This record gives sequence, structure tokens and C-alpha cells, in this order.
Amino acid sequence: MQRIFAIAWLTWKAALRFKLFLVIAALLIAAVVGLPLVIKDDGTAQGFTQIILTYTLTAITALLGLSTLWLACGTLARDIEECQMQVVATKPVARWQIWLGKWLGIVTLNAALLAISGTCVFGLLQWRATRLPPEQQKILREQVLVARGSAKEKTNPAEIEAQTEEILQNQLKTTPVDQVDLPEVRKQIREQVKAIRQIVPPSYQRTWQIDLGYAKNYLAGKPLQLRAKFNSAQKSEGGTFYALWQVGVPQETKFWRTDTPMSLPPDTFNEFVIPPDLFDENGLLTITFGNPNNTALLFPLSDGMEVLYPEGGFALNFARGLAIIFCWMAMLTALGLMAASYLSFPVASFFSLAMMIVVFSSGTLAESVASGSVAAGNEETGAAGHSVADVVLIPAFKGVLAVVSLANNFSPVTALSTGCSITWGELGLAFTQIVLLLGGLMAAIGITLFSRRELATAQGTQ
Repeated sequence: MQRIFAIAWLTWKAALRFKLFLVIAALLIAAVVGLPLVIKDDGTAQGFTQIILTYTLTAITALLGLSTLWLACGTLARDIEECQMQVVATKPVARWQIWLGKWLGIVTLNAALLAISGTCVFGLLQWRATRLPPEQQKILREQVLVARGSAKEKTNPAEIEAQTEEILQNQLKTTPVDQVDLPEVRKQIREQVKAIRQIVPPSYQRTWQIDLGYAKNYLAGKPLQLRAKFNSAQKSEGGTFYALWQVGVPQETKFWRTDTPMSLPPDTFNEFVIPPDLFDENGLLTITFGNPNNTALLFPLSDGMEVLYPEGGFALNFARGLAIIFCWMAMLTALGLMAASYLSFPVASFFSLAMMIVVFSSGTLAESVASGSVAAGNEETGAAGHSVADVVLIPAFKGVLAVVSLANNFSPVTALSTGCSITWGELGLAFTQIVLLLGGLMAAIGITLFSRRELATAQGTQ
């Protein structure tokens, strides 16, 4: 460990000598302070958090990510190209110790930069919050600067797939379908099955039963919040739709209902407070929505209805969010060092940035996997696209998405800006998947490549 720490300290000294640490710190502070000054909020709690939390944390993640890749690629590749590594390799230091020492140096550098920028964001957030109107300050303290747990109705994907397959087999008995069109037909039936569970026709009701789990033991006497999101194929004159709500079961639990219809906008999250103690003794909360409009409304299965409840303070939640961002930086450090273990600095940088682009393009890959083809379909006829390359590309895309999802399934910026809790379990899962699994795999590959690389001929072949 002493040798690893020595390499890490040399990495720190190089960053300080070339003013890299100071430059990145200055850029991060400028982004934190400058963005809220350049982009004005609308005076609401939502607009305030959009500027302070969403934009600043996104800017911090982007700046740290790019600088991490550049430094990780440069610190190893440059040392090899400038023949400095040949001198270090003659010392009684193993190649794996050199690799881990550089990783540790960059990771601790990122930890210091993230702590500085995170402290600035937290301080600016508290200071700017005092400038909001009193009613918006109350919303901010109750809905954003908190750590709220979340509970949703459990969905059963296996049940949906079973129902889809049953309908498909019955349809095939009367209407044969070409094998090439079978995936598209199955997809359409699946969407129809989901629509039955999501759509609330005019003058109909939809009921959710949400289990609060262990949280029921400490929520007595505490008001809860409902977060609802719906879509509509038609537009209303005022841009909103009416909603009738009732929560609880009459004569079994405390009961609450809206006296007059709420006017809610579609395609966005709507939050409102409900009285405490509306769930039963098992922690089951029953929510019923009535649709008094002349058009059907669709509540998505994933985020159509959600119950939010107080779970902790904002400061600790904010720290856990920064810790997940730190896990991303640790993985990017391993990615850059892995590339630099065998490639020259320009090629390693290009490779690392290409991997980042793949991560950002995961949405496009997911759409191709969902449609079953990389070719575009016919918009006029609705026919699915087909390509010869689908046999190879679709399985490859599935593999890439499976790997990318290990790091991409965590959204600390969104959670913090909406006041949702980031639990210790989520942080532990993020550390396991991002740092140990992905970062560990990259470290194993990088150390193996670096240990087998012939340093003496590096300049002649790269």
C-alpha cells in the first residue's frame, strides 16, 4: 500500500504542478455560481431547484467527467510516451501497483473537487432559498429540500407477458402472421394489454392499491403527498383536465375525497398533499381517480401514480447523491486508465469519449431493441422495419444495454431536484455495480494490458 500511496501522491503533485487542480476547481465554482446568475428562475420552488440543483449538478458531472477521462488517459499514456514510465518501472514497484496508484490519485482528486463544488452548491442553495416568496419557501422546504421516500403500485411484467402470449396465440389460430412480422404483432398486443391497465375512459374510475411497507410504522399522523402523471391524446381548451380523487376505504379506514374537481395539466407531474392515516393497518393505501372529462386519460404504469412520504433530511440525502456521482467518476477513471494501458494518448482519449457517447445513446439502442430492428419502419403503413444486420446488432445492443444499465439506472440529480430520497441501499447498489463490477472489470483488463505491454518499444509502435 505504501507504494500505491506513493504513486497516488505523485499523481497529485503532477496535477498541482500543472495547475490542473486549480483550473478545474475554478471552472466548477464558476459553473456553480455563474449558471444561477446567467439563467434566472421564475420565482417558484420548481424553477429555483431547476436552476440551482439540476443545472449546476449536471454541469459539475459533465466537467468532472471530461476532466477525469482526459487526466486518466494522459497521466498513464504521457508517462509512457515521454519515457518517464520506463524509469518508474525499473523501481521495485509492480505494474499493478502503478496502475492502482494512478487510479487512487485521480479518484481522491475527484473527491476533493466534488466536495468543493458540492459545498458551494449546498451553500448557494440555502442562501438563494431565503430570497423566494414565503409561500414558495414553504413548498421548497416541504417538497424539495427533504428526503422523501416513494411507493408505487407493484406491476407484474410476467402477467402482462402471459396475457400478451395468450391473445397472440388465439389470434394466430384465425389470422396467420408471417414469422418476420411476429415480433411487431406481439409488441402491438403487449401495448394493448398495457393500455387496458393505463387508460381511464370518460366517466370511469381507476383504483391503485399501494403498499407503504415498513414506512407505515413511522408515518402515523404525518401527511403524505400524491404525485400523479397522465397523458391525453386530445387537448382541452384551458390546457388542463379535471380530476376527482378519493383516498382510503369508507368504513374501513379514514377517508378523504376532493369536494370539487382538481384542474391538472397533462404530461407533467402533479403533486398535492393528502391527510395523514388514510392507509389500513397493513400499510395499504387505496387511491381512486374519477375521470369527469369527455376524453380518456392515460396513467403510465411506471410513473402514473406515486406516494411520497417524509424519510429524512436534505443534507444527508444531498451527500448520498454526490457519492453516486463520485462512483461515476471512479468508473470513468478506470475507463481512461484502461484505454491508456495499451493505446497512445490521442487514441485512448478518442476511445474513452466514444464509450461515453455509447452511454448517452442508450435511449436510441433501447428503441432499436424494443422494435426488434435497426431499420426505420414505414410511418404511413405502420409496418416495422427489417434489416439483415438485425441478427447481429440486436443481440449486441441488448448486451451493451445490460452493461450500461449497471451505471445508468441511478439518477441522483433528478432525485435531489424532486425531493426524492436516495437510500443507503441505493448508494450501496450503485457502489457495487458501478465501482466494483464495472470499474473492477475495467481495472482487471487495464492492469493485464499494462503488465503485458512492452514499454521500451511503445514509441516506435504507437
